[in-house]
Amino acid sequence: MSSALPTPRVIAVVGPTAAGKSDLGVFLARELGGEVVNADSMQLYRGMDIGTAKLTPEERGDVPHHLLDIWDVTVTASVAEYQRLARERIDTLLAAGRWPVLVGGSGLYVRGAVDHLEFPGTDPDVRSRLEDELTLRGPGALHARLAAADPEAARAILPSNGRRIVRALEVIEITGLPFTANLPGHDSVYDTLQIGVDVARPELDARIADRVDRMWEAGLVDEVRALEAQGLREGRTASRALGYQQVLSAFAGECTLEEARSETVRATKRFARRQDSWFRRDPRVHWLSGAAADLTELPQLALSLVERPVTA
Repeated sequence: MSSALPTPRVIAVVGPTAAGKSDLGVFLARELGGEVVNADSMQLYRGMDIGTAKLTPEERGDVPHHLLDIWDVTVTASVAEYQRLARERIDTLLAAGRWPVLVGGSGLYVRGAVDHLEFPGTDPDVRSRLEDELTLRGPGALHARLAAADPEAARAILPSNGRRIVRALEVIEITGLPFTANLPGHDSVYDTLQIGVDVARPELDARIADRVDRMWEAGLVDEVRALEAQGLREGRTASRALGYQQVLSAFAGECTLEEARSETVRATKRFARRQDSWFRRDPRVHWLSGAAADLTELPQLALSLVERPVTA
């Protein structure tokens, strides 16, 4: 880096799971005199450590991390509430002359933090009716309805994610518009540099399989068992997290633990493709290779982007 750093602005490190965002975020925060703001929806939950690949305190080093471990697993996630918390933290850091480094693969959370994004209200009657239907018919039937009403939203939301499907259908019914029509253009609230970490699909798939194996070896099953005792199964959001959902199914006798592991790998690969598609649609993202062969160059290339007079 040059001796004179630019004025602090928001850095968002985005991309699919297992691409290497967390390590790059820590590096940038350390080099810039910044702090990490979490933008992974599942890392907001206390106790969900192994299955979300949450950095350990040692891996975070001397870099402060914000918006980790703030919700119990019984709390239903709210993007609007996350937006409020993230902007509060970003504003505080900028006012103190610190660089907020937003890190995560939850696309709507990233946009909620940095873009002019207002969330439609909720209608308790509509929400209750859709949730009753979800319980009765399952997420697949509602996802099919969403695909007919808003194909783009259906592509972005996993067919198993009943909570998000219900929310999308609720917004469509309330506004009379496709769910995706409620997302504005790419208009930032902050001077933001978005850095995407790009890993080719074969390598990313291999990383995902290896990561899931390491999660199992690190004690994911025991972590889920402990969280189940804290109400995980009743948590509308947390119970649907990748790995946790599959292990809960095994506990319920719906599959074996080995089958749960295999399904976690398959579901995570599908999820990574959806994440990649989401961020690819944003022309402001500057993509850098996170491939193993390029990892030594990635940090410096990211720093060189920061040095440019870019507003994106």
